[in-house]
Amino acid sequence: MSEADANLSQIRRFMPWLVAVALFMENLDATIVNTAVPVMAESLRVQPLALKAVLTSYTLSLAVFIPISGWMADRYGTRRVFEQAVLLFTLGSLFCGISLNVPMLVASRILQGIGGAMMTPVGRIALVRTFPRSELLRTMNYVIIPALIGPMVGPFAGGVIVHWLHWRMIFFVNLPFAVAGFWMVRRYMPDYRDAEVAPLDRTGFLLFGTGIALLSYALEVFGEHTLATGQLSLLTALALGLLAVYSWHASRTAHPVLTLWLFSVRTFRLSVIGGFVTRLGVGGMPFLLPLLYQIGLGYAPWQAGLLTMPTAAAAMLMKVTSRPLLARFGHRNILIGNTLLIGVVVLLFTQIGPGASVWTIISLGLCQGFFMSLQFTSMNSLIYADVDDRDASKASSISSTAQQLSLSFGVAFASLIAGWFLRGLDQTNPAQVIPALHHAFITMAILTAISSITYWGLHGDDGNNVSNRRKSPEPDGAA
Repeated sequence: MSEADANLSQIRRFMPWLVAVALFMENLDATIVNTAVPVMAESLRVQPLALKAVLTSYTLSLAVFIPISGWMADRYGTRRVFEQAVLLFTLGSLFCGISLNVPMLVASRILQGIGGAMMTPVGRIALVRTFPRSELLRTMNYVIIPALIGPMVGPFAGGVIVHWLHWRMIFFVNLPFAVAGFWMVRRYMPDYRDAEVAPLDRTGFLLFGTGIALLSYALEVFGEHTLATGQLSLLTALALGLLAVYSWHASRTAHPVLTLWLFSVRTFRLSVIGGFVTRLGVGGMPFLLPLLYQIGLGYAPWQAGLLTMPTAAAAMLMKVTSRPLLARFGHRNILIGNTLLIGVVVLLFTQIGPGASVWTIISLGLCQGFFMSLQFTSMNSLIYADVDDRDASKASSISSTAQQLSLSFGVAFASLIAGWFLRGLDQTNPAQVIPALHHAFITMAILTAISSITYWGLHGDDGNNVSNRRKSPEPDGAA
């Protein structure tokens, strides 16, 4: 074996663990914060819904800065960018832990988001360029399984920490993993770059970033009713106008910050659009469920954390079984049927109320984790099915931006719906909170089920090169 082959073999062996550590940090941070929201709100003397800015600011900063992650990786190399991303994420975690008020906490979460905006997309770029398509699904599942330990232990760890210690400690648990990740980057991250990368589309980055930031802010203040209708309408129109101008700009620029021509690839287009709508429907579940368990049912934070662990455990199990399912039924059938099943599961959370059995909650959590994990695996693997390696960074930037936007909008949407049904009610009274949250679940379930329509445009053999599924037999008499 040559030295180059030996180096490639070592990278393929250890790099997935490096990407998994990065995903673990991000997932742990996200889930550990969700469980602590009620306690943080009480400590900072604000309403729980007011802390949605702490959740959305992180995903918003991801959406704003992810578009340049592909360009950064091509220009400066995957190793250098990934290394700096881990450093920024670590500093953001530290500043979150010492924040004195909500604005400072939001600013620290934005710093975390800038680091996270580079970690996950650049990790995916390295994976796509290192492994052939036939091994990509297996490799992604290999990466995700360790990363899912974060969501599994995060809610419980967050509950334990806020129950026995100060909530600030939840932001410090990532620091040892960040040090380990920093060491692994220097040893095992390949340094892919593009010597012919074009200059950064600064105009496009400014147009898109400003438009997305204003749109997300409009969603936030709409839920809080802090702006008059006219002002809110003007703000929303301005945001949509900036995004429309960016679309016009991208069509006339040789190298835009987001390469929209990739949407001409059918599998890429449908997986990104379908994933956006689906995540919009279910993205608010991690925000609403802690409210249901703690405020509605009266569970302590650590108990509410335990109730969310089955979701992550089922997601890990699904990563093992997703390959044979996709190889048997194909991406189209899985995505259509599974999206409907997710909608049904979200709807069934309306049955969780006073006196609900713990086993009922656990069963729904298992179903939620199982079906959502299959959904995300199917969507994420289909994105790269028909995209060239040279365009992997562009595809990763678009898909990661869409994913984070949908999650940010999902939290905002869930907050809007919950705020609408909770309007005028005592948010500390379980008898009033539970029915309002049930109505929010119904709304989200309907939206999720409707999103299955998107996947009707897929062909039966789409994604076969990723799932290793045999091509469907030609009908008799076909030319």
